[in-house]
Amino acid sequence: MVIMSGLNAYGATAALPDPLLQIDGVTLEYTTRDRVVRATHRIDLDVYQGDRFVLLGPSGCGKSTLLKSIAGFIRPIEGQIRLNGQVIDRPGADRIVVFQEFDQLPPWKTVLGNVMFPLIATRHLPKAEARERARDCIAKVGLTGFEDSFPHQLSGGMKQRVAIARALAMKPRVLLMDEPFAALDALTRRKMQEELLQLWDEVRFTLIFVTHSIEEALVVGNRVALLSPRPGRVRAEINCHDWDLHSLGGKDFQTAANRIHDMLFADPQEAAT
Repeated sequence: MVIMSGLNAYGATAALPDPLLQIDGVTLEYTTRDRVVRATHRIDLDVYQGDRFVLLGPSGCGKSTLLKSIAGFIRPIEGQIRLNGQVIDRPGADRIVVFQEFDQLPPWKTVLGNVMFPLIATRHLPKAEARERARDCIAKVGLTGFEDSFPHQLSGGMKQRVAIARALAMKPRVLLMDEPFAALDALTRRKMQEELLQLWDEVRFTLIFVTHSIEEALVVGNRVALLSPRPGRVRAEINCHDWDLHSLGGKDFQTAANRIHDMLFADPQEAAT
């Protein structure tokens, strides 16, 4: 584990290109019935093409709010988020979100229909080409043979695979995942992490992944931003190319996880020393 090193997305030391996504001094707020809540405070982060970038922090630290802002659903009250140098001020097909909830798929559409739907709705492709791309993405997530199944006929893990296939079919510049495996049982969660990494190895998409699991962050990400409790601030950025699913339970892995835990929950004044 290396903090703030010059490693690129593949773990090699190299001069970094210009960031694909820049989060520049971003402060986010949202309103509840009783008050205005400051979710993040002056966040600065750069995400590069091909990164598996993880936002890690305790519940309520603003990581999901930041993801929604990257998606264009929430505007910063301070700072900017830029994709390829262009300010993000609305949702767009270049940023697709996979949520945690299993009910994100229209239940009246089949697996094939769900994956095709955004391609046709946005007039991305003619129907025949949309069908071909959808079938290809369904195959990539291991659901060949389930094209005519409906969501209620699928397990939770299979529904998440459909959501991932639907997102990949749009070929977004950035794939945004908001704790997508949190509601799965431990064995299915590990399987989905493995499949996500295999997909990344094949497609090399840019991923921004939200989690509050230190272990998941270390195995899914090649770079991890640690966010403090609300309002979320960047405590540290970590390169974690040394870890994968086979590292779980190892002594060095647990030492790294414990170190990150201490950094996340340290007193701000102690963390600054």
